Amino acid sequence: MTQSLPPSGAARSPHALYLSGLSLAAVGAICFSAKAIVAKLMYREGLDAVSVIALRMLVAVPFFLAMAWWSMRSASNPPRLARTDWLKLAGLGLVGYYASSMLDFLGLQYISAGLERLILFLTPSIVLLMSVALLKRRVTSREWISLAVAYSGIVLVFWHDVHLGGRLVWLGAGLVFASAVTYAVYLLGSGELVKRLGSLRLVALAMIVASLACIAQYALLRPFGGLFVQTPTVWVLALVNGTLCTVVPVLMTMMAVERIGAGNAAQAGMIGPVSTLFLGFWLLSEPITLLQLAGTALVLAGMFILSLKKPLQGDS
Repeated sequence: MTQSLPPSGAARSPHALYLSGLSLAAVGAICFSAKAIVAKLMYREGLDAVSVIALRMLVAVPFFLAMAWWSMRSASNPPRLARTDWLKLAGLGLVGYYASSMLDFLGLQYISAGLERLILFLTPSIVLLMSVALLKRRVTSREWISLAVAYSGIVLVFWHDVHLGGRLVWLGAGLVFASAVTYAVYLLGSGELVKRLGSLRLVALAMIVASLACIAQYALLRPFGGLFVQTPTVWVLALVNGTLCTVVPVLMTMMAVERIGAGNAAQAGMIGPVSTLFLGFWLLSEPITLLQLAGTALVLAGMFILSLKKPLQGDS
């Protein structure tokens, strides 16, 4: 049995429902992409990655607890979780949200927000390559083309950032790419639990696991009371990061998928990397060059090709 959000648009026309779904997917992608901008603003306030992610999860965890409770309460016959299910859930939460988020925030200390978002945007291609290696999946010519186009775009933007930031860009890009890999592992490993629990309950429980891990990590590495001694600016940024950049995108994306399907929602979400580029220019004074724009366009084009369902002539 799957658990989803209530069908709030049942009485609307198909066109209105489609437009609302596109809007939700686009705004959700912009909000989620903005977490890189907010994190960098928090770094400017003197915080490190451990503190930023702990504050983010401290703010977000009450909302995910509420989501988990609601998903249980609204289900007619929610499946009971065995011990093995809890172990799988804990593993998915630690890999897909804790490790992925930690690597992402560490990498953001060394690269631009625009490059970070583009690397993470490659996650579907990493899932594809993992499927080839682990599940012996056949890659079509369209998929090979999409990979070539997208990764050539990453090379352009990466070269641009290396020219400006030096060797540390290699470290930052490597950490963020590792973040994308860990999230791809989560996506590949969560299929069975998604079918049983539904996406809402699974995400809520996995995020609760990740939140507790991030807060526990801070307690092990820092005096725990220091987490609550922050300036008003830091608290405002933490609230934005934990709500508008974490909880809200999850809900918006799920509502969008329910209205227009996962494929259309993913294509609307391509606005995320573009919005990060311009938000970084506006709020962080990160430069925008023709090389960066060209690389971004190639990455978006590659992922768009990958999202198309119709195969090329000769593909099975």
